Amino acid sequence: MATNSKGQAWFCSTGLPSDVVVDVDDMIFHLHKFPLMAKSKKLYDLITEQEANFTSNAVNETKTTTTKTTMAEEQCCHVRFPDFPGGPKTFEMAAKFCYTVKIELSSANVAALRCAGEALEMTEEFCEENLISKTESFLSQTVLKSLTHSIETLKSCEHLMPLVEHVGIVECCIDSVADRVSAMDPALFGWDVNQTTNNFIHELTLLNPQLFNRLITGIKGKNMSNEIVENCLLRYAKTHISGTNRATRKPQHSHKPSEIDQKELLETIVTNLPEQTHSRSSPAVKILFGMLRTANILNASDNCKSTLEKKIGSQFEQATLDDLLMPSYSYLSETLYDVDCVQRILSQFQLQIHSQSLNCVDDTPAALTLVGKLIDGYLSEIALDANLKPEKFCELAAALPEQARIYDDGLYRSVDVYIKAHPWITDADREKVSGVLDCRKLTLEACTHAAQNERLPLRAVVQVLFFEQLQLRQAIAGTLMATEMVVLESERSPGTTRQEVVELHDETVVEEDGVTWRAAVRENQVLRLGMDSMRTRVHELERECTTMKKAIEKIDKVGPTGWFTKKFGCTFKTQVCDSHEPTVVETRKGRNHRTNRHRHAS
Repeated sequence: MATNSKGQAWFCSTGLPSDVVVDVDDMIFHLHKFPLMAKSKKLYDLITEQEANFTSNAVNETKTTTTKTTMAEEQCCHVRFPDFPGGPKTFEMAAKFCYTVKIELSSANVAALRCAGEALEMTEEFCEENLISKTESFLSQTVLKSLTHSIETLKSCEHLMPLVEHVGIVECCIDSVADRVSAMDPALFGWDVNQTTNNFIHELTLLNPQLFNRLITGIKGKNMSNEIVENCLLRYAKTHISGTNRATRKPQHSHKPSEIDQKELLETIVTNLPEQTHSRSSPAVKILFGMLRTANILNASDNCKSTLEKKIGSQFEQATLDDLLMPSYSYLSETLYDVDCVQRILSQFQLQIHSQSLNCVDDTPAALTLVGKLIDGYLSEIALDANLKPEKFCELAAALPEQARIYDDGLYRSVDVYIKAHPWITDADREKVSGVLDCRKLTLEACTHAAQNERLPLRAVVQVLFFEQLQLRQAIAGTLMATEMVVLESERSPGTTRQEVVELHDETVVEEDGVTWRAAVRENQVLRLGMDSMRTRVHELERECTTMKKAIEKIDKVGPTGWFTKKFGCTFKTQVCDSHEPTVVETRKGRNHRTNRHRHAS
């Protein structure tokens, strides 16, 4: 059997002239009727019918030399299959089967050959060991026993509809895949998977949306784990939906679908996403954010967007700053980034956190802290947007609960960036923006920077200065307490007095219950030597505080406490500066500079 040089005709190389011509799409097959009629009832009926017509027409024809030649050509049967399942390639294999030529069955061609057998009516009733029985035997014994082969056969069914649906191959493949996946460990479908599962997932993403949707429906019908269903859906979305991969901005397949097809596929995938999953992974969140961006671009349904925001909120702590920086596609929004969307996601996250706290989930505080850092970083980025209103900035900054931030240094950085990028805002707005800070949660480094920040309003600077001094006094008191504890513990050692401990040399070691006190004694000696100088420093701080009080009383006759409360909204107690307890602290580098700054402030 051979094909001509033009690739348009196929000849059987048996040496006998062909008496049947079969036209399949753009390929013409020159064959012989007896092998075909022996296996195919369809061809048997067509050829028999044509031969009967030839006999009827021959009776009425005049027998001349010219007409004999014409009749000989006309008596060659012509059969046409314009929509043959699998096209010329599949018909060629079916023709070879009729000629008893061995054909190689595979998971890629068995569905097409089964449909060809159906179209040609190559049944067991017509001929034993015919094509239909051969293909069905291969399906049951080979294809349906392998997960990968079942997926590959299902993939080959895309261009065989609706006949392949009629013969039941699609349903058998879907049931086989669902049964085998249900027996697998859900952990194998994580984002760090082995090669076997990875091959299966790769094959899964090659299915067209219609077959994929039917497969997911079949998998969900087997009470499959939500993690497996969600991972399969997200991997398919990553391959077929534009925008899920910010590096390429294009789907990973060669076919470029229309916006309508993309929107329909996106909404179908989102509809199938399970509501609750226990797994949380950064790749999954990144894909969900990509789907949300695409949903905004394609103007998907509100239900689709809401579902994505809820899914992201359930694992928001896995997101990155790059994920949050979603451009605003709405004509109603003036901001560069979609701040409202991030606020809605944050609200969903807080609902999840509240639900988990009721269920006593241990990882709730850790997730809240991660989101706190994420939002502070996001605030620093959007603070540069000239169109971001102070109200929107404050609303997002205050959306997190107090326990989400251990320190307010990140929030202070965002406030500083916003005030610097918006020099035209009013003093009232400046006060409002800086009011989101909790000066008690600023580190000493942040306090030092804020105290010298000319962009901050006076109220914020005064609060920072006060709480900085309060932190210094607490540090001094803590150091003194630690020193006294060392001395007390040393005095408890048998046979050792307080004076003896103070005068111990480096080689003196006091041990109690196996604990060496050498380091503690040395630290005590260093602290004792600096005691007098540090007391002087403490008295200087107290004099500064007294000077500030007198200056405040001159400004407002209501008294120091009332003035701070009325002007600056502070609720702290000013009595902390009245303590005259001797305090010791290690000399800090740059202390004189800080002291001079406080004097200037007072």
